Amino acid sequence: MSKLVAIAASLYFVTLAFFGFVPAASAHSLNYSLNSAIATPMALFSFSGTRPSNIGVTNGKLLDCPDSPNCVSSQSTDAEHKIAPLTYTGDPAKALEDLKAVISSMPRTKIITAEGNYLYAEFTSALMGYVDDVEFYLNADKGIIEVRSASRLGKSDLGVNRDRVEAIRAQLA
Repeated sequence: MSKLVAIAASLYFVTLAFFGFVPAASAHSLNYSLNSAIATPMALFSFSGTRPSNIGVTNGKLLDCPDSPNCVSSQSTDAEHKIAPLTYTGDPAKALEDLKAVISSMPRTKIITAEGNYLYAEFTSALMGYVDDVEFYLNADKGIIEVRSASRLGKSDLGVNRDRVEAIRAQLA
C-alpha cells in the first residue's frame, strides 16, 4: 500500500509542477518528488528475478532450456529451442575478445563472468527490467561458440532471446 501512496503523492507533485502551482520554497521538495515520480514506478516494474546458480559449462554442455519457450540454445535438440551456434575463423582468443566487444556495445548489458572459454552476461529490458541470462562457450575443437539465452522470469519472451543471438551473430560476421 505504501508504494501506491508514494505513486499518488508523486503524481500529485508532478501535476502541480506541470501546471506551475509549486511555491518557490518547495523547490528541493519538488526535485525530490520528481525523482520519486520517476524512480517509484520503475521500482514497481523491475522484474529482474534472481541470478541463477546452476548455469555454466558441465562436460562441454550449457544448461538445457526449460520447457517454456523463452529460451534458445545451440545445444538444444528440439526445434522450439534450437538455434545455430556462433562461428568464427582464426584465433579463438580473438573470437572471444570480439564477442566481448559486441556484447559490451549492446544497451543494458553487463558481463558477469569471462573466464577461459566461457562468457556469461545479463541483458536487461528497457521498460520492465526483465533480465535474460546469456552464456557463451567457445568450443575450440569444433571451431564454434555454443550459446544459450534464457529469460529468468515469465513464459514467453516474444522472440527476444532468439533475436538477440541473431543480432550478435550479425555483428560478429
